[in-house]
Amino acid sequence: MIRKIAVLTSGGDAPGMNAALRACIRAGLYYGKDMYVVYDGFRGLVEGNIIQVNKDFTQDIINRGGTIIRSARLPEFANPDVSEKAAQQLKDFEIDALIGIGGDGTYKGLELLDKAGIVTIGIPGTIDNDVGSTDETIGFSTALNTICDCVDKLKDTSGSHQRCTLIEVMGRDCGDLAMFAALAEGAEGVICVEHPLKEDALFRKLRKMKAQNKSHAIIIISENLLDIKELAKKIALETGFDTRTEVLGRLQRGGSPDAHDRILAARLSARAIDLLTEKDPTSRVVGIKNNMIVDYPIAEATKMKHVHTRGLRALIDMLQ
Repeated sequence: MIRKIAVLTSGGDAPGMNAALRACIRAGLYYGKDMYVVYDGFRGLVEGNIIQVNKDFTQDIINRGGTIIRSARLPEFANPDVSEKAAQQLKDFEIDALIGIGGDGTYKGLELLDKAGIVTIGIPGTIDNDVGSTDETIGFSTALNTICDCVDKLKDTSGSHQRCTLIEVMGRDCGDLAMFAALAEGAEGVICVEHPLKEDALFRKLRKMKAQNKSHAIIIISENLLDIKELAKKIALETGFDTRTEVLGRLQRGGSPDAHDRILAARLSARAIDLLTEKDPTSRVVGIKNNMIVDYPIAEATKMKHVHTRGLRALIDMLQ
């Protein structure tokens, strides 16, 4: 039987991590479990930075951005000696299970702890929305709303000066933030892994807009794909549009989680605790598929690839 449960956050912070942490602690206490938190992610776990908490710890954190127990990246965790040391820390504290809130990197760390004899549960928390075992991750909705708020403001100044504005957003190898933002904002173009740059087509479109005296053009681009300053120079040269660049950067991670992310965090965290109340719990991850809360064995989940919303690319092409 699981008696003591610890929770950590790992990888990039995401709005809603605190809401998930709160829900885990409160649900665990509801079932009579002793609840612990690990500060500084897997690094803190290796160092034994673990404390027991009660309901008071969760006061007024549901609406806070970031993660109050902090996060840290620890590439060395892939070393068996390091992950074994982390597992031993949990055993020394007599902790029976660990919940990790984060993305694919977090899940891989949890899988290593599972192999070391620790029951682990993964909860998807990342703004990138790139976790294969779920349709949506905690933090994605808030980050998308932040991007849209920024684009709305940039449209005002872009239109005032009849500019083309290139806006770089996060997402790494997953274009969900870029594609959903482009769809929500009616952007004139989107460039991401799933929707690669086609220079000739883009230039033709922008030249036509310029000839029609359109007020502005917005192009949303996923990070790390290309040099947006160089692309801006090409667009200015090829189309005549005064072209500027904006990199939204880490402000996409910040801010209070929206209602959707808070509710998603509560639903996923409640399932995580439910799994640990079973008679013989095993290491799993939780997620949401077709608005239903689901769970998978952790070894299976780490091999799953993110599937993009069906027809999203075609829809963007149709409406641009």
